[in-house]
Amino acid sequence: MCLGVPGKVVDITDADGLSGIVDICGLRREVNLACVAQDSPEALLNHWVLIHVGFAMCVIDDVQAKATLEALATLQKLDG
Repeated sequence: MCLGVPGKVVDITDADGLSGIVDICGLRREVNLACVAQDSPEALLNHWVLIHVGFAMCVIDDVQAKATLEALATLQKLDG
């Protein structure tokens, strides 16, 4: 099973290389945006993406992002 984590695109670090910085619950990570940058990477700024192994796999809306983050927080509490 694969797990994707929501992150908000906060910066574009390399428009030609299609990479950017995402914020995941306060942690910032560089990810590859090639799978989701249809027009230009800059169009992704302030949008949520679902991240798996360093790649943004799809763009998601605020509702999906918040629901996923809440579910992950609940799972973390269960793990103890």
